[in-house]
Amino acid sequence: MANAAQQRANRNYRARLKQRGFKRFEVLALETDRNLLRTLARRLAESGPEADQARAAVKALIADEPPKPGGSLAALRRSPLVGADLDLSRPRVQGRRVDL
Repeated sequence: MANAAQQRANRNYRARLKQRGFKRFEVLALETDRNLLRTLARRLAESGPEADQARAAVKALIADEPPKPGGSLAALRRSPLVGADLDLSRPRVQGRRVDL
């Protein structure tokens, strides 16, 4: 059994988490998935585009509905190369003659 100081420290820590909007819960999973789940939980707890991307990927993975069409096009439009004025043309060269 923990002493009073340890209990108070746990209570204060959990109160601070609650103020930040976190909720403590238990998950049952395979031992091999421990690091994966901890990393995912840590990533989801952060705010930012990486957390939003992870959240969307997990939701899409477990959703019962098929993915919406146009996902590839949307990914290309998010590319950092959009509007980079790349010259992707190649010179047209005649092939060599092959004697068969």
